[in-house]
Amino acid sequence: MTISRRDFLNGVALTIGAGFGPACRPRGDAATKHPETLQGSTDAAIACAHALRDGQRYAYERLPVEAEVDLLVVGAGISGLAAAYYHRRRDPAARILILDNQDDFGGHARRCEMHVDGRLILGYGGSESLHSPGSWSPGARGLVQELGVDLERFETLFDRDLYPGLGLSRGVLFTREAFGVDRLVTGDPTRMFADDIPQGRHHARTPEAFIADFPLAPAAREGLVALYVDTRDVLAGASTDEKLRILGSISYRDFLIKHWHLDEAAVSVFHKRSNDLFAMNIDGVPALAAGHTGYPGFQGLGLPLQAEADEEPYIFHFPDGNASIARLLVRRLVPGVAPGSTMDDVVTAHFDYTRLDVPGSRTRLRLNSTVVGLGDVNAEVDVGYLHAGTLRRVRARHVIHAGYNMMLPYMSSELEQPQRDALLACVKAPIVYAKVAVRNWEPWVKLGVHEISNPMGFFARIKLDYPVSIGQYQCSKSPREPIGLHLVHVPAPSAQGLDMRTRWRRGRAKLLGMKYQDFERNIVDELTRALGPGGFDARRDIAAISVYRWGHGYAYGFNSLYDEPHAPALFELARQRRGRLAVANSDAGWSATANCAIDEAARAVGELAEA
Repeated sequence: MTISRRDFLNGVALTIGAGFGPACRPRGDAATKHPETLQGSTDAAIACAHALRDGQRYAYERLPVEAEVDLLVVGAGISGLAAAYYHRRRDPAARILILDNQDDFGGHARRCEMHVDGRLILGYGGSESLHSPGSWSPGARGLVQELGVDLERFETLFDRDLYPGLGLSRGVLFTREAFGVDRLVTGDPTRMFADDIPQGRHHARTPEAFIADFPLAPAAREGLVALYVDTRDVLAGASTDEKLRILGSISYRDFLIKHWHLDEAAVSVFHKRSNDLFAMNIDGVPALAAGHTGYPGFQGLGLPLQAEADEEPYIFHFPDGNASIARLLVRRLVPGVAPGSTMDDVVTAHFDYTRLDVPGSRTRLRLNSTVVGLGDVNAEVDVGYLHAGTLRRVRARHVIHAGYNMMLPYMSSELEQPQRDALLACVKAPIVYAKVAVRNWEPWVKLGVHEISNPMGFFARIKLDYPVSIGQYQCSKSPREPIGLHLVHVPAPSAQGLDMRTRWRRGRAKLLGMKYQDFERNIVDELTRALGPGGFDARRDIAAISVYRWGHGYAYGFNSLYDEPHAPALFELARQRRGRLAVANSDAGWSATANCAIDEAARAVGELAEA
């Protein structure tokens, strides 16, 4: 049985996000030193949805119908916008209304703007990049190209030589609470999944030299060296199929303990390394998934778990992440909302938000609008929504739900119970992206590092932002210039016997109880621990902070530790069209990627065309 990493990512073991996926709002609200507010899923944006979940009912049926539309789209993320775009292409005269509960379009594809000493610093507060577009469906790839995105140009737009040219490597931060001392160890030789650094330019040290600097006991260091370099088969005697079954049935943590006999201190080196990609600690990640994403310990198994020779570099990234894709879609859908026509000029184009919802326009995009009811889905759909505190009612010939799929059962009582249960099974991962603008990045260069894994700390990943220049926007080229930092926090508790959905629910409850100050305190603390030896001074160097909280981040993906083999059939049931209601969003494909969001939009539009 041969499984490529691409096959794996398409659903063999665990579907994961490319970023989900979550900085300052692009509506002219530049970041201040300490805005003391959370972006992303704000309390205001989720209040109505949570009330609906908790039993609140809204008597919108008593209101007069204020408008009739051909298509109503719930959700202005990439999938919802793509659905509107596909429908507009089918019917240029269609009246389309897009409703979104947040104060900006793009969904998780959220743009971050910060200003430091007159310089614009762009970043992404959610959906990060276009992962491996060479493997996309023709439809998804065709859409971004139709929007004017020339994928080949990222080869020159993304400066893959900047950090290697300065001798920077990846490192691991050991914190005193877990390891007895704060220590940054650079030169990490661990292969990264979907790497943006060219092969051979990582400035990695040998495993022996790298691990020798770990603040661990000699026996723990020896065990880790063996994990990296020993070619013995720790599953000797098992067939290839048996090995794959074993690796799919145990976590990476258990693999390290049971088959490599590492102690707790050694295992802790990897504890949160999986947070950014899987939104889960290593005790919730199948060993098979770890093998496919470059973790050590599989080199002697004789399995095809390494990267494919043609793996695409992780360079298909706009300075504001996939927010530029959302902006390209909105610019096509709403004439006059922004100047320009290219992938270059959209990055710095000013969007006139007063143009999003103009009476008489064929496409209207209405923010701060939470749908609370979808009635009579077998005829023209009766839609109730709360807009800026006011309950309103419209009627739609067709509806595409492209918001969080688990909310749909609360909006429509007409769905049959099996589909309701399937939709509710799409529990999403809680995740936070913190964006920090600093006045320079000289401490990083002095320490020889561009990215830091923090396996037992608060922020699991701390890095210099991707160096991308496009159009009028130029990334930071000199360590003396301001730059954006990217930090990732996942509240994914480790607990024996808890499945992934339960962990994410508990993590989300914890996240919703946290304040901006909790993140700010940890930002200052961990940047100081990691970079203080290089001269970093938080009071002097931090220019702005913006924190993006996503209680419902990555879409759920099949996890072989917790889900039965037939579990993927759940998403087929969940996304079934009911009358004039179709279901889109990446949730519908159980894969938190932009291409999945686009594919699900195309499918939903196609289904309604046949209704």
